[in-house]
Amino acid sequence: MPRDIVHLVCQTCKRKNYTTTKNKRRTPDKLEFKKFCNACRMHTVHKEGK
Repeated sequence: MPRDIVHLVCQTCKRKNYTTTKNKRRTPDKLEFKKFCNACRMHTVHKEGK
């Protein structure tokens, strides 16, 4: 199965807020999105975590 489930972690408060899937063959580097964090109450950078 080439797609894996990954967690997106807020870089400000370090909380796991979102999950998504990723094709590890096509995107070997870590994902990075700007998404809304409920704990911080603003849009922050979310990176792929463990």
